[in-house]
Amino acid sequence: MLYLRWEHRTTEPEGASVLPDGCRDIIVAARGNDPQEVLYTGWDSAPRSVELAAGTSLTGYRLSPGSILSPAALAALHEKAAPVAEILGSEVRCDPDLSDAIGALGCPAATVAGVARQSGVTLRTFQRRFAGLSLPSPDFWRQLGRARRAAQALPGTLPLIEIAVAFDYSDQAHMTREFVRWFGQSPARLRADPARLEQILAPGLGNWPEPAGL
Repeated sequence: MLYLRWEHRTTEPEGASVLPDGCRDIIVAARGNDPQEVLYTGWDSAPRSVELAAGTSLTGYRLSPGSILSPAALAALHEKAAPVAEILGSEVRCDPDLSDAIGALGCPAATVAGVARQSGVTLRTFQRRFAGLSLPSPDFWRQLGRARRAAQALPGTLPLIEIAVAFDYSDQAHMTREFVRWFGQSPARLRADPARLEQILAPGLGNWPEPAGL
């Protein structure tokens, strides 16, 4: 599954915090009689705030982690040469080997050098592969993937120290620093903030849905 469609409508002005999820989104934004605007988000490395005016209509297409969209496809999107889903269906690319590597990087105790070896290449070649595709570095995927997987363990009553150990943080304080870096809140505060935690539980790096039948 290379992308997921989502929608959001506002009836009054609202603010939102966007959290890193390892994905890029194509967003078609419209408001009233204004022309539609097509946005291509970047890979967030920290929380960011967005403000939406009343009457804003958003239709989003969240691309799977590591997916690549060609410049020609971006031009077609901006020119509205065809429906967004049609363009994405033919133009989104995701190298299966690279996708597997991105998934492996976020596993507990994973190292960049170790995943490079599993991929059958040297560390330098592995790093250049990401850079050559204009993707964030392997360490980005390793750190964000681990943090998202650890956050997905927050629902329930498992003690935070046990979550830290399970996801190979050196201690609970280490996990807390990483959560604040990526999500803007400590694990304890996230556990008590269902709305923010729900954002992390949405499909993204570490919990992207497999295609039906697999």
